[in-house]
Amino acid sequence: MAVRRVVPNLRSAASDDNRAFYGLLGFEEVMNHGWIMTLASPSAPGAQVSFMAADLTAPVTPDLSVEVDDVDAAYAAVLDSGAEIVHPLRDEEWGVRRFFVRDPDGHVVNVLGHR
Repeated sequence: MAVRRVVPNLRSAASDDNRAFYGLLGFEEVMNHGWIMTLASPSAPGAQVSFMAADLTAPVTPDLSVEVDDVDAAYAAVLDSGAEIVHPLRDEEWGVRRFFVRDPDGHVVNVLGHR
C-alpha cells in the first residue's frame, strides 16, 4: 500500500477568510463542497490544507486525511491492529471510499481513496 498525500484538516467556519489568508501564501482553492474546502499550492499540488466546518456524513471531524492507493487494504490492516474505527468504510457520494480511525494519541484520521 502506498500513501498518495497527507492533508491536515483544520476546523473552521471561516472558509472565505482562510481562502484569502492562505492565498497570501500562494494557495488556491482546488475543492469546495460547502462543508469542506481544500487549498493547494499551484507549484506543488501535493502541498494542501483543508478547512472543515463539520464532516457531512461522519460523527466527528477528522484531524488529518491520508489518501492511499488501496483503502480496502488499509482498512483490513487497521482492523487487524485493533485500532478504534470511528467511521466505517463506505463509499461517499463525492467519489471517495473512506473510513476514520483513531491514532494512538486520539487524533481522528480520515483514510481515503478516490474511486
